[in-house]
Amino acid sequence: MRAHFIRVALIALGATACAAPAKFDKPRDQMTERERDSTIAASGLPGSGVVKKALSLSDVEARRTAAQESASAGN
Repeated sequence: MRAHFIRVALIALGATACAAPAKFDKPRDQMTERERDSTIAASGLPGSGVVKKALSLSDVEARRTAAQESASAGN
């Protein structure tokens, strides 16, 4: 009986050691809106290209705004 228990324990230990590593991504409710949108843009879902384009336009506008603010702060 004890040998059987040891074999089962070793098999269980081996199975867990060979299991795929867990993902360490944040749960969806802890993600920012930007992170959620980036995940959607990277997926193959219909409309993901539109989300990707919107994110890129948002980045362009954020850089433009930052440039204008730094220029006005220099005056």
